[in-house]
Amino acid sequence: MKTLVLGVGGVTNGGKSTLSKSLYKQVPNSCLIAQDEYFKDDSVVPVDINGFKQYDMLDAIHMDTMMREVESWQKDPVAFLRQRGPEHTTVSAGEEEEEEVYVLIVEGFLIFNHRPLNELIYKKYFMEVPYDICKRRRSSRVYTPPDPPGYFDGYVWPMYLKNRLQMESMVSGILFLDGLKPKEELLAAVCKDVCQEIERLREDD
Repeated sequence: MKTLVLGVGGVTNGGKSTLSKSLYKQVPNSCLIAQDEYFKDDSVVPVDINGFKQYDMLDAIHMDTMMREVESWQKDPVAFLRQRGPEHTTVSAGEEEEEEVYVLIVEGFLIFNHRPLNELIYKKYFMEVPYDICKRRRSSRVYTPPDPPGYFDGYVWPMYLKNRLQMESMVSGILFLDGLKPKEELLAAVCKDVCQEIERLREDD
């Protein structure tokens, strides 16, 4: 049994969730863990001097819990897949477990900023879109709690730029993807890259 960890990061509303969900449907023996599932309760997220909730920081996320999930997958991908259920997995039928490559897709806007997690990710993809497109997409979505007036320009975008600079200073080997390209085109390109890596792992005995 061999394992491969992929990371799909990127700007808010850049298309990372769409790509990740489509990817795990295409890749056999895969599992998806999304960073958004580990946000702390709104009541404990701090507020900055402008009154904006500081969600775009690692401190707003239960990274310890997320890392335990990732480590649990690492120890036994097969058991982890069975535990998570079919909505999180796609498993090859009729294959010997020992000969398979199990793939974990980790998705989130700050996955590459958390060093312990980043060190486990072998293939790194980052979705990016321009400021104006990002702002328009963000304004069309409903969040809980909802974005207050001025939140995007006063907090979200500046934090994206700050987090991206930090990421680029500590991470190498990221493949940057244009979030304006058709979803099908992006999925095909990433699937090809992932499948080539899976084949390399299968042949590397």
